[in-house]
Amino acid sequence: MNWDLTADEQMIRDTVRDFAQERVGPKAQERDETGEFPWDIMQEMGKLGFYGLPFPEEWGGSGGSTVSYALAVEEIGRADASLGLGFAAHVSLGCSPLYLFGTAQQKEQYLLGALRGDFLAAFGLTEPEAGSDAGGTKTFAEKDQDVYHISGTKIFITNAKHAGYIVVTARTERSQRHISSFIIPQGIEGLQITANYKKMGMRSSETCEIFMDNVTIPQENVLGEPSKGFHQFLDILDGGRISIGALSVGVAQASLDASLNYSRQRKQFGKTLNQFQAIQFKLADMAMEVELARLMVLKAAWLKDQHRPFAQEAAMAKLFASETAMRSASQAVQIHGGAGYMHDFPVERFMRDAKLLEIGEGTSEIQRMVIARHLEAQD
Repeated sequence: MNWDLTADEQMIRDTVRDFAQERVGPKAQERDETGEFPWDIMQEMGKLGFYGLPFPEEWGGSGGSTVSYALAVEEIGRADASLGLGFAAHVSLGCSPLYLFGTAQQKEQYLLGALRGDFLAAFGLTEPEAGSDAGGTKTFAEKDQDVYHISGTKIFITNAKHAGYIVVTARTERSQRHISSFIIPQGIEGLQITANYKKMGMRSSETCEIFMDNVTIPQENVLGEPSKGFHQFLDILDGGRISIGALSVGVAQASLDASLNYSRQRKQFGKTLNQFQAIQFKLADMAMEVELARLMVLKAAWLKDQHRPFAQEAAMAKLFASETAMRSASQAVQIHGGAGYMHDFPVERFMRDAKLLEIGEGTSEIQRMVIARHLEAQD
């Protein structure tokens, strides 16, 4: 069993880490305050090939791997979770459906530009009455000869305003859960996108609401087989959980970094905090859980790269890593004491950002359900 990263994986991690430290981190706090979406940085990431890491060169990818991609998401998330979320959503939720289920023509028209960073990609799944029960979608696509008329609302959709296309799920029969996936191009008549949410955290991530009023698209914009949309988005979410797990590791590592630095400088009772056993134990627990979470994420990514079953491991990684991020951020605030509660220190942002990781891409409760179902299937 080899625990070492390959030379290519180390190079990619170090390259992304340098980029994150130089371009992403310095203004992360400012973007959190203003809510400004860093479109310029997102474009740079595309030009540098970050978006193509898990895809083959045949379709504009970097010929890398899921492991490399997970390492990249961790490093971006370590510097700015909001940007890391946009990165993960673009690749795992926006680009992956086109790569996995799209025709050659669909990939040429949409995927190539998305991987270059010409535009972003979004995935419209969640609705006002269909969150964890994603199969309960109310959005409806009515077929009329060789076109579909789609109406409905999607909420909490990342990157939608800067997306060149949005993959949306919709029912094709009113009485049954026959769900299909459709490619909706930006700017089409009947499509309205707003980004007016006031969020606890992830403030510079672009979170949108999508309204579709009789949006008409050709049959060629059906993604994959009709009525297979439910199974498609389950596959997409399995892969997406690896990226959210990696993002969670980044937030947890940032919390540990900040706590180590603060504990070495802050003095109480004539000693720096890192000399007190109570603080040492907190730091030790944080370091242990960050490392365990990272290994779980990389194992799930490795299994995916080996074309082996990975859904259970992805759910475990996402669950443990997201809860680790929340615990680490909370401990970081505690170690900082009153200062940690102030906006002047980044740990309060880490704590606000971390909470979403226990909710998005399937809540912690849903992950436990997924894991339990896999355990039952093994008997």
